[in-house]
Amino acid sequence: MDQFKDSILVILSTPVYIILIGIEMVMSYVHNKHYYTVRDTVTNVYLSALNAGLDLGFRVVYLGILAWCYQFKVIQVEELFLYWFLLLILEDFAFYWLHRFDHFVRVFWAVHVTHHSSEQFNLTVGFRSSVFQPLYRFVYFMPIALLGFRPEDIMFMYSATQIYGIIIHTNYVGKLGFAEKFMSTPSHHRVHHGSNPRYLDKNMGMVFIFWDKLFGTFQEELEEDPVRFGLTTNLGTHHPIRVVFHEWKQIWHDFTHVRGFRNKWMYLFGPPGWSHDGSRKTSNQLRAELLKQPKDQG
Repeated sequence: MDQFKDSILVILSTPVYIILIGIEMVMSYVHNKHYYTVRDTVTNVYLSALNAGLDLGFRVVYLGILAWCYQFKVIQVEELFLYWFLLLILEDFAFYWLHRFDHFVRVFWAVHVTHHSSEQFNLTVGFRSSVFQPLYRFVYFMPIALLGFRPEDIMFMYSATQIYGIIIHTNYVGKLGFAEKFMSTPSHHRVHHGSNPRYLDKNMGMVFIFWDKLFGTFQEELEEDPVRFGLTTNLGTHHPIRVVFHEWKQIWHDFTHVRGFRNKWMYLFGPPGWSHDGSRKTSNQLRAELLKQPKDQG
């Protein structure tokens, strides 16, 4: 039963999601905001179902690996509050690095890009999952098991933080004052989903934003630079196969149409946007161009 208590948490949270999404949909309609489209919402549900199915099918494998790590635990935290508090901090720290590598290594970006491919931003986008992430996500949690945290508790905490991560996908909550200093908020996460050069690859934290401030990936939402949601080059389709595999197709094309080990390596493990001939640009290159504009104009 313990192995599936994270699933129970998801089931119990489902009615809350339904109520909140229903309210947001009604508000969007009443205010004529167009935050939802039928096709985009259906795509979000479809991607979430694929991810959940793969996660369920692979669960016995990754829980087994985490259990193997746990038998070599180096510490044992006995005090209950401290145990769960440390687990929250460690799991969010691990997720930060999982998320960061998903943005800065192209083969992982090919998995994660599905989450960013919507041009909308609403609560259902929180369910727009990185379909194949369950196949490697557990690797980032292995050190936590080695530190003495039970695999089922790690996955329970992941599910709990996912609930928080989903509800910050909204345009209906502004900045939250003091909470902006240490929590990931809707404002911070709008930045994360922005395709503006200033906002690319920023605000990776699930629950806490101080990881981004500590490791240089923080960006505040600015009124003078309204967020444009989606990708730097949007898909223009909701085709169920293309949405999942479009970046893999492009990687294959780049890998097979270039010579040299370094070029092939970079097309697999370099940052998204890297190109051997400069025909495309990484997020850092796009940001550097943005920073040059005031000087050029002056």
